[in-house]
Amino acid sequence: MLVILSGVAGAGKDTIKRELIKRMENVETLPSFTSRPPREGDIEGETYCFVTKSEFEKMISNDEFYEYDIHHNNYYGTSKKLLKEKIASGKIIVKDIDVNGTEHLVELLKNDTKIVTIFLRVPKEELRKRLVNRIDKPSEEEIILRLNRFDYEESKINVYDYVIKNNDLEKTVQIIMAIINNEKLLK
Repeated sequence: MLVILSGVAGAGKDTIKRELIKRMENVETLPSFTSRPPREGDIEGETYCFVTKSEFEKMISNDEFYEYDIHHNNYYGTSKKLLKEKIASGKIIVKDIDVNGTEHLVELLKNDTKIVTIFLRVPKEELRKRLVNRIDKPSEEEIILRLNRFDYEESKINVYDYVIKNNDLEKTVQIIMAIINNEKLLK
């Protein structure tokens, strides 16, 4: 099963993903490939697979991604090889991805993979606070760039199986754990 978490930057996707992996058996992440430089706390192959822009473009030309996109001037993409390996292992894969990537993955995989899509909502004012207080301290320009994408991302919530207001981490994690457990029963 592939569980997709989406929401604007700062919605809590990474934090929730880490909590799900810590608390649930048989749950793993699927790191995206990216051309952005590592941030403090990033772990190669766990948070992301880091490559140069030219390496990423070569991977595109070799058709190595299910989907890829450019965000905040960096490439992000889902490796066909990595996803196939994880799905074949029988693990529950939790992947955080943007709304465009979600649409592409659902379209490409819907016939062979059980996919559960979850959109995390955060009020715009709260989002600004979260972005300002992030460990990686984005610049004002980056914050504006991310806030400008807010309305676009919110306009895509009808694509998702579940939409959760993420204003309480513990409650959100409990809800998502219940969703995953229920969806496992619906095979």
